[in-house]
Amino acid sequence: MHESILAFRKRRYLWLALLVSVVSIAAYWIDDPQEPANGGTVLGYALGTAGALLIVWLAWFGVRKRRYASTMGTVQGWLSAHVYLGLALVLVVLLHTGFQFGYNVHTAAFALMMLVVVSGLFGVYVYLKYPQRLSENRGGVNRSELIDQIEDVDTRSRRIARQLPAEFQELVSSGISRLQFGNSMWARLRARDLSQVLLKRGNDYAVVANPGQEAALDWLADQQSRCRDPAVAALIGELSGLLRNKRRLLKPLIEDFRMQAMLEIWLFVHVPLTAGLLVALLSHILAVFVYW
Repeated sequence: MHESILAFRKRRYLWLALLVSVVSIAAYWIDDPQEPANGGTVLGYALGTAGALLIVWLAWFGVRKRRYASTMGTVQGWLSAHVYLGLALVLVVLLHTGFQFGYNVHTAAFALMMLVVVSGLFGVYVYLKYPQRLSENRGGVNRSELIDQIEDVDTRSRRIARQLPAEFQELVSSGISRLQFGNSMWARLRARDLSQVLLKRGNDYAVVANPGQEAALDWLADQQSRCRDPAVAALIGELSGLLRNKRRLLKPLIEDFRMQAMLEIWLFVHVPLTAGLLVALLSHILAVFVYW
């Protein structure tokens, strides 16, 4: 779906958008008002009405995509039309204004419309680019499978730690409980590993940052180098290998959350802007009727 929305049904909505654009340009070219072109001419009202209807129809897509039983075309087709007619809308509204702008509610409505269009284009870019990158990043497995693999590593790490002194058990259990990333949209976008771990330093324990399991691995390497018992050293080495495997699994998982956030974040901009545009459009229409 993500690769075909722009080519849906041989780009039928691209051709429809081009037709709307050509008709609008031709009408603007032919029209010969007795005053400078603006939204108050006959053509201005006609193009304004067309633009307003387009805005309402485009906003309706948010409702249509949640009506799963609807027979009014496919969501894929609606999305394709949403993209192409949304671009045609810019030209229709520009011709409606006659390229006349000022510090008023009408220009505010136009500015909001442009912000909606730009955020929509960003959404198209994200939805075309990131689904494939998500799949490639996961290496052919889904997120739940990555999490299952990490949990399996944790279970095996606990099993080994029980054969070692208490400080190793603290390292493993705290590394699991203090694993932290993606707790907020901002954190997911930054793709930061905020994990911590409890390490024994001398006679005391200290909580230290553990991004990428680096602090835990460094501590284990130091303990292994000091160890004189071959059996214990072997267990420490096995535990280090498990944590390196955990680090390998965490890297695509963190990136997965980051890309998923990119897929979602634009909606937090696009949807409120669309709502604001509908309010500005209503204000624009009311103002026109009041001063008509």
